[in-house]
Amino acid sequence: MAWLVLLVAGLFEVVWAIGLKYTQGFSRLVPSVITLVAMIISFALLSHAMKSLPAGTAYAVWTGIGATGAAITGMLLLGESANAGRIFSLLLIICGVIGLKLFTR
Repeated sequence: MAWLVLLVAGLFEVVWAIGLKYTQGFSRLVPSVITLVAMIISFALLSHAMKSLPAGTAYAVWTGIGATGAAITGMLLLGESANAGRIFSLLLIICGVIGLKLFTR
């Protein structure tokens, strides 16, 4: 169950990471509120997952999900570069996250 909680925490990290772009330095109310709420939920779920997962593993998986999700969202929705090097690098992050899941008790 902790892994599922961690996955959801990572998805909320994607929301707030992308949301930061739309806050324009926290000068826009609605995107700022959405971003802050997503941050709170993401951190709360990460904290909950860390009750039963090793801190380093949980944090690495959380940031891996967030970084990969934000980069993919940027490529698909924001017109960011989707070159082979970036995609390969994201695949490496995904492999690392899978490895941490497989080798954590």
